Amino acid sequence: MSLSSLPDLAILVKLIAYCELAEKYAPRRNDLTGAASTRKTVEMTYLPVPSPPDEPLSSVMRTLRMKVREENSYVGSNLHQISGRVYGGQVFAQAVVAARATVANQYASREIHSITAAFLRPGDLDVPTQFDVEEILDGRSFSTRRVHASQHGKTIFTARASFQEIQPGVEHEERMPHAPDPKTLESSVTLFASIDHPAARVMSSTNAIDMRHVGGSIWMKPAEPSDDPVLIWFKLRNRMPEDASQLLHRAILAYSSDQFMLEPIMRRHGMHWTNPKLSLATLDHAIWWHRDINMSEWVLAELTSPSAQGGRGLSLAKFFQDGRHVATMAQEGMVRSRD
Repeated sequence: MSLSSLPDLAILVKLIAYCELAEKYAPRRNDLTGAASTRKTVEMTYLPVPSPPDEPLSSVMRTLRMKVREENSYVGSNLHQISGRVYGGQVFAQAVVAARATVANQYASREIHSITAAFLRPGDLDVPTQFDVEEILDGRSFSTRRVHASQHGKTIFTARASFQEIQPGVEHEERMPHAPDPKTLESSVTLFASIDHPAARVMSSTNAIDMRHVGGSIWMKPAEPSDDPVLIWFKLRNRMPEDASQLLHRAILAYSSDQFMLEPIMRRHGMHWTNPKLSLATLDHAIWWHRDINMSEWVLAELTSPSAQGGRGLSLAKFFQDGRHVATMAQEGMVRSRD
């Protein structure tokens, strides 16, 4: 995601894309997810994604219920943003779902375990995004897909996704860091609701994720510069449907994480989100899912930044739930300040 100079709190709206979906691209089906589509015959108009009744999750899920254009080709709608640009986390999540849709039924037990993506151009909110998937490999244990997202005939995003059979093997994991109970920390939803400004009200009503920073947030003002790990609790404000697949929970993690992955870079340099002189954008993003995750429950992110240079910064994140190390991420982003 990127920021530009806007008065007062209006800049907050550009942090996260959470507004209602354009009605002209609304889906027509209400199906369960998890079952892979066949690769030879298109049997449905939209990918099978459940439709939760409550906002703001309902709008996010509608972006994942993409229209089947032809074999291995899908069209996804966009969540509205005042910035006029598509939120990167939305495209990331859509790529996860599109890639999985091309894995044949005989490999239905394979879960996505990694995706590496590059964000090449800003997306136009007024144009649906086309996702074309290339089948690279269906081996004995792994399936590999390449995803290209395009608008106006140009690629805006590309990714490689890998799926694996559930298999036994050696196992170890990082320990979950100690953190206060998220119920004792300030909620991003409550914070935005307390501010009498149209942009803050939009954030409060359309933000699908509740984020709670250990040690305080940097939404409104900077914190003392620090290289300590950043700890953030987060989860969906609405519960996922009970029949939602693990694929969708993993896609929602991809959707959520693009909102805060660059924070350790910002904190090391005394930056904050509402600084009008700050310009941020995701360049590339990789996720490795280690274990199942439930986005209806609290997830703890531990973020660090090993390096920043040349207007770019690298962030690393480990994600924990119920004491287990469930995922790891790396993101490089553009981080520029006119100060």
